[in-house]
Amino acid sequence: METWTVQTDDDGGQLEVHSFRPALPATAGGTPAPVTTAGGARPVAEAPGVVVIHGTLVTDALYRPFARKLSLLLSRPVHCYNRRGRAGSAPQPDGYSAATEISDLAAVMRATGSEDVVAHSYGGFVALQAARSIPVRRLITYDAAVSLSGNLNHRWRPELEVAVTEGQLNHAWAHLVQGLATAGPVSYLPLGALRMLSIMSARTHVGAEMRQLLPTAVKEMRAVLDADAELGDFTGLTTPTLMLSGGWSPGYFADTGRQLAAAVPAIEFALVPGQLHEGPIRPGKRLAVRMARFLNGTDGGVHSLSRRRRRGSLPPGLVTDISDSFRA
Repeated sequence: METWTVQTDDDGGQLEVHSFRPALPATAGGTPAPVTTAGGARPVAEAPGVVVIHGTLVTDALYRPFARKLSLLLSRPVHCYNRRGRAGSAPQPDGYSAATEISDLAAVMRATGSEDVVAHSYGGFVALQAARSIPVRRLITYDAAVSLSGNLNHRWRPELEVAVTEGQLNHAWAHLVQGLATAGPVSYLPLGALRMLSIMSARTHVGAEMRQLLPTAVKEMRAVLDADAELGDFTGLTTPTLMLSGGWSPGYFADTGRQLAAAVPAIEFALVPGQLHEGPIRPGKRLAVRMARFLNGTDGGVHSLSRRRRRGSLPPGLVTDISDSFRA
């Protein structure tokens, strides 16, 4: 793994990037071929990369095993980066919005020479917004947190922001978990029980980190609601896109994916049986295999059908069940 930084376009800040690359080809003598970089650009003669965008309340550290698997499967470099407000990256600016994240993604893609994007949860929201305005060759989202016609408004808890402002982080965490319902059955526990779980989880590294990131979650949830869209806003999207949702994820993620796939020819939706919301950061490689097939164009998905769809021979909204793909 290589750790480096990319400069942001707005205020001279930086984004911390972690890159995984397949084994370099050997020279005739059996030694690895030399690789040179200049000004943060990708190594010469390197295949176009993939950028992974993480979700809310986490850093890219949880996604590094997934990125490594994807790099090996694709034989291409895969890059994670910490979004604003995390680790070695710049803080969220006062005017933080979806535009901030789109600009940051564009900067990372330029610096890494990447063409494809894989994104999870809030990262999926960022990626879909970005694909409307910047070049993305292929895009995969998992449980993308996109607000359509106000469907996520009731997920917002004003008490969350008040609790964060007052430093009541356990109370804030409880409202976030209840509102988003991404923690499975735990999400439906009473607030008092969730506050106790927050206190207990704060003793772990991941739990303590999540509490520290609660202020970033407030701004990110507001960014999603501020960017509330209609289906028609995405009809101009031409990037071949695979929207995945876990079979055990909150149903609103799948509902959004199905609606977008039905309205936008470039989007395909698929439900992933047996997967939770945190699918990309769980052990195993089946999800990475499925994504690699789409990025490589070997799954027979929307990317190979888009030309025929534009001619009108296929209806929009191809929805597939990908359970068979996971038997490999």
